[in-house]
Amino acid sequence: MRLALFSAAVLLTSSIHATEPNGEQQQWLEELSGKFELPLAELTQAMSQANYQQGIIDAMTRPAEAKPWHQYRPIFLTEKRLQQGVAFWQEHRKLLERAERELQVPAQLIAAIIGVETFYGAHMGGHKVLDALYTLGFHYPPRGPFFRSEFGHYLQLAKEQGWTLDEPKGSYAGAMGMGQFISSSYRHYAVDFDGDGHINLFEATDAIGSVANYFHEHRWQWGEDVAYPAMVTQPDAAEALLDPALELKHSWAELVAAGVLIEPELDAGTPVKLIRLDGVEGPEYWVVRHNFYVITRYNRSPLYAMAVYQLSEQIKQAYEQSH
Repeated sequence: MRLALFSAAVLLTSSIHATEPNGEQQQWLEELSGKFELPLAELTQAMSQANYQQGIIDAMTRPAEAKPWHQYRPIFLTEKRLQQGVAFWQEHRKLLERAERELQVPAQLIAAIIGVETFYGAHMGGHKVLDALYTLGFHYPPRGPFFRSEFGHYLQLAKEQGWTLDEPKGSYAGAMGMGQFISSSYRHYAVDFDGDGHINLFEATDAIGSVANYFHEHRWQWGEDVAYPAMVTQPDAAEALLDPALELKHSWAELVAAGVLIEPELDAGTPVKLIRLDGVEGPEYWVVRHNFYVITRYNRSPLYAMAVYQLSEQIKQAYEQSH
């Protein structure tokens, strides 16, 4: 009986129905009403349908991106994910070729994004999007403004798509579909790739077109390299060039002067960035270019971008060998 009572208590504390908004929350709702031109009563009603989920807060505070590279990489670069990526490409070859042709984004990148995000649609998330955005927007101060804005976008999106608010499910951060689009991205970058009059990112056709469109809109450069493994001959000089900012602030000439070596020849003025990853046997240095930065527009983590890039290269090689 004591165990049953304990279990019930855990359930009660992990999922709590939203209460009447307090003064601060009321102010936030009024701000959202103005920003999104939504009636205050509609926002209040949406909030009343939501449940606070402690598990969402817990997941947000321990993201995989906090791991070192040598622990992060094996999560996503597995033989099973590689083989499924090849199968995904084979199954959707015509769609991926069309995405390449129309949007100038390579098939292997699209497959890798969907592979990393949801294992090609197999794991799209079990959290109610309404609960996730309410929990993070109204109870997680470090990212509150961002997720409150997504809460507003979600209400607009639900209207546009004809959804019942508490029906769609996604990640603990409220991302949806095979490519895990947050609500604002769903509204701004998702496309009706099959032309049926609806945008459904929970199905492959629109998901493939929308991932490609996201990278197209963020200026993916067709045919340009993403990253090169590098050797550093002047560690102190190279370390001085490391910068947590994701933008490319250096030229290739500057990296050469700091003793950075890569195989291909680059023009001296090529915009680049030096990154260091924590490998199994010590630091790994990479020189990355514009397209690497574009991948970080999808997820603002160099670890994520590198995992996507390496998986995409593996999928491409394996796919070409299978033909």
